[in-house]
Amino acid sequence: MRILIATSNKGKLRDFAGAALVYGLTVDGLPDFALLPEAVEDGATFEENARKKAEHYSRFAGGALVLADDSGLAVDALGGAPGVYSARYAAGEAESGNSKDAANNAKLLRELETVAEAERGGKFVCVISAARDGREVVQFRGEAEGVILREARGAMGFGYDPLFYFPALGKSFAELTADEKALVSHRGAALRRFLEWARTQPG
Repeated sequence: MRILIATSNKGKLRDFAGAALVYGLTVDGLPDFALLPEAVEDGATFEENARKKAEHYSRFAGGALVLADDSGLAVDALGGAPGVYSARYAAGEAESGNSKDAANNAKLLRELETVAEAERGGKFVCVISAARDGREVVQFRGEAEGVILREARGAMGFGYDPLFYFPALGKSFAELTADEKALVSHRGAALRRFLEWARTQPG
């Protein structure tokens, strides 16, 4: 099975590829993705935004099943923020463009500066939507629980990975190899659920 992913984010593509490899499958970015009109991500939840993106981009894929995800970090002490605004946290909710990873991480550290260690819990969330010809076919959610560090660790991840400590492995997500991360990440969990579903489908 060939899986088309509606993203230009190299980190996301790397995460998806690592998870799919376990199943012997190939993950490709949607052809000419950068030239396509952008989907409007104005949903209040990860589920809404994932569906909007999948349905939008599948209209340009001629009958193929196109996957899109919406993912982010939800921190307990911040009431679930940055949530759906994770990619543009530093810029603010009103901005449409994404912020740089360093700026987002710096803001997160400032917001949590006075928060005690026992209250720095959070989770990464990923919702994957699969759509064909403009209509959602199926949707899956994956989560990874962790703790927000006080300083960055590791250089292999992207986004908030350097600040997200995964207790079961004793490492931040940015200290994990692609294979390690695929087994425990929110994106890997959501993709595995999709792949398990896909194996039951005709053809």
